[in-house]
Amino acid sequence: MTAHTTPAGPAAGPRAARRRLIRELLLVAGFFTVYKAGRLLSTDRTGEAFRNADRIWDAERFLHLPGEGALQRLLLHGDALVTTANTYYAAVHFPATALFLIWLYVRRPAHYLWTRRVLAVLTGAALVLHLAYPLAPPRMLPAARLIDTGQVYGPTVYRAAPDADTLANQFAAMPSLHFGWALMLAMGVIVATRGGAQGGKGGKGSPWRLLWLLHPLVTLLVIVGTANHYWLDAIVAAVLLGIALLVVPRPRAGDRDDTGTDTNADAVADPDPDAVADPDADADAEGAARGLPRQKSPAAAVGAGK
Repeated sequence: MTAHTTPAGPAAGPRAARRRLIRELLLVAGFFTVYKAGRLLSTDRTGEAFRNADRIWDAERFLHLPGEGALQRLLLHGDALVTTANTYYAAVHFPATALFLIWLYVRRPAHYLWTRRVLAVLTGAALVLHLAYPLAPPRMLPAARLIDTGQVYGPTVYRAAPDADTLANQFAAMPSLHFGWALMLAMGVIVATRGGAQGGKGGKGSPWRLLWLLHPLVTLLVIVGTANHYWLDAIVAAVLLGIALLVVPRPRAGDRDDTGTDTNADAVADPDPDAVADPDADADAEGAARGLPRQKSPAAAVGAGK
């Protein structure tokens, strides 16, 4: 067995794996806590939030964007349809993102690190905008004449009185992280499976993976139809995601995903002390790294007539 110093390699050991997992959980939990605490800082800016809502509503009419009410009327054709939309809004957002990150962490480590960084940049930029530009959602805007489908049909994640809601900032509509995260989820799966079983090491992968784009599309229809977001909330989220994708470099072609080997600089080397080094294997690896032909073992040399 060959001794490896790459932390996610086959000889990294269970202790290193546990430390990496705990580190990732603490990073994600810490960032989420900071984000939630930061959002609550703007909950007392009600007047400003409604003034901004009027501006957004007028801007959408100026840009000739379709009215949110037209989409909501489609949902209101049946109680089951609008209830399904409310359930999708309330129950799919966080679980889908969490399952996506878990899958990447286990099967595509290099893509996991890329995705985690992109989501962190996107969420951090969204938090800054939430604080700088409080915005009442369309369900609260009298000019929109929309129904709060969550309160009327259920289920809902918000309290009826925004000032009494201590778990969520209802004036943080711009941008929509529901849409931003859903779009990144779809793009992340498509990129990570581009090479099929090799996780992006060549080939184009199955065209069926493009169906993941249905998730952000359905999310867009849900957040607008339930009057939780404006069209511009989703547009701004897409722009911020595009910026994050430009800032964060994608995994390199040499990063190994399918075997779990992670060559990313975020990983910390932690060799297994119980691993037994194999001199022949180390020599092979060193020769391959220098571009030299691998040395054959004595048995192979004899078999070759040498």
